[in-house]
Amino acid sequence: MALTADQATEVLDSGAPRIEATFRNLSDLYLLGEDGYLPVTQFLNKKETEHVCETMHLTTGEPWSIPIIFPISAEQAKQLEGASSVILLDGDKPAGVITIEEIFEINKPLYNKHIFRTEDEAHPGVEWLRDAGDYSIAGKAEVFPDWKLEISGGLAISPREVKDQISEMGWRTVVGFQTRNPIHRAHEFCTKIALETADGLVIHPLLGETKPGDTPAEVRLACYDVLVKNYYSPNHTLLAGFPAWMRYAGPREAVFHAQVRKNYGITHFIVGRDHAGVGNYYGSFDAQHIFSEFQPGELGVDVIFFDFVHFCAKCGGMASKKTCPHGPEHHVHLSGTKVRAMLAEGQLPPAEFTRPEIAMILLEAAKAEQ
Repeated sequence: MALTADQATEVLDSGAPRIEATFRNLSDLYLLGEDGYLPVTQFLNKKETEHVCETMHLTTGEPWSIPIIFPISAEQAKQLEGASSVILLDGDKPAGVITIEEIFEINKPLYNKHIFRTEDEAHPGVEWLRDAGDYSIAGKAEVFPDWKLEISGGLAISPREVKDQISEMGWRTVVGFQTRNPIHRAHEFCTKIALETADGLVIHPLLGETKPGDTPAEVRLACYDVLVKNYYSPNHTLLAGFPAWMRYAGPREAVFHAQVRKNYGITHFIVGRDHAGVGNYYGSFDAQHIFSEFQPGELGVDVIFFDFVHFCAKCGGMASKKTCPHGPEHHVHLSGTKVRAMLAEGQLPPAEFTRPEIAMILLEAAKAEQ
């Protein structure tokens, strides 16, 4: 929810304490303000946070898989004692205000156990929570009228804006595809197969913070742009941005990604192998199995599952084990490690793995890093 100009002036003149927000805080603030996290409408309190951790539901019974919290340090928590609200700063610019309902100590072992399924600090989510602060601010969040989250790429990032674009296209059934990587041929295959069953496709890359080693957003955006322009129908494809940050929470984040996309007007959501995974913390298809823990229709979005997809030289195209009878000796499969090694050596990944235009962008990016 956005403040009016008069309300913003009143808040700024109130003498409320101010704290500098991280990008992750601001990303959550923005999506709350844009109704991107419905049914969640505020930073959650202790009871709701722990209930979500343990049950994947709010105390009202509505499904929700990852708590939306605002971690702060013990020192900041002490500074906010007795305050009724706190102004959030984006650098030196006021971004929003939280009406403080509660400041509580985060039960990190509980959070890690249920959300990340590990307490290993090598996991990027566990590492984030360790360093983010031991307390969290709960309460209603409102955004200042002249503030907007800064995201590179110039794509529509607001749920409301994307829904308007979908409406203008006249689409009723819409497939959504989450990615934090360049789209290779297997992803392209999955999105196009899914699109055959719907009116439109939203390619919806996550543009918030990711872990070191992931392909930078500006490189990925160049890849998405050239791919959509050359290989997707403009009448049935929309490229939009998702301003969230990666939790790397595997199964829990797959549910989160699906449910949030409903707020963008997406009706069907693709979940492939190891969605939102990292390392070996989750099984290849755990992110698909978790959806069986919800009642049919409970999430308000239909989920489309894809198995491992490969290029088969014998079939002469992309296939999966459901459609391809040939052995692995006929399959073209490259791991992320192998692709990075090829790029570092100045080699283009084969066209069976990724489109030549994409391979060239990745190779130029790799050369720039050397």
